[in-house]
Amino acid sequence: MHTKQRFYTPEEYLAQEEVAEFRSEYRDGEIVPMTGGSINHNQIAGNVYAYLKFILRKTDFKPYIGDLRLLIPRHRQYTYPDIFLIKGQPVFQEQRRDTILNPCLIVEVLLKSTKDYDRTDKFRYYRSLPEFQEYVLINQYEIGIEQYTKTEGNSWLFRAYEADTKNIVFASINVEITVEDIYENVDFNLADTER
Repeated sequence: MHTKQRFYTPEEYLAQEEVAEFRSEYRDGEIVPMTGGSINHNQIAGNVYAYLKFILRKTDFKPYIGDLRLLIPRHRQYTYPDIFLIKGQPVFQEQRRDTILNPCLIVEVLLKSTKDYDRTDKFRYYRSLPEFQEYVLINQYEIGIEQYTKTEGNSWLFRAYEADTKNIVFASINVEITVEDIYENVDFNLADTER
């Protein structure tokens, strides 16, 4: 016996999201509850956000964390990136102030349950955003960072950073951060209990 899956309009999703106790993403008609974070996930996202917030003060770049929604119009997707940067003023979805359209850099802290999606379909969706220049994926279970930077001709350059790496440069904004700063106060022994 098949159960018919319900598809939602973007308007239905946004109405539900305004009253929901937990956030969900919208994937072209499907509402997908977001998995819970972990202490390591939170620590890494906080470390990166705090560093960018401090180093980019008095510049045209503004970092945002967690609760601000992103619309990807071409693919009918709403997501909540862990961290993203906007250059200049945010461009909002029409008649909303909680949904933006113009990130230039997105950072995701990987969960076991979503890491494949973050690396494939979600990255493909993000690439449809004209202002999007850089994508950084941070492993919360061991030291490992994947960086994709847009180059001339809409190609993407991939770099991997492992445990022996000292620094990473966010190429789109020319900001350097140490791997030690990214992973400050992260306890990999907690990873066994996380998603």
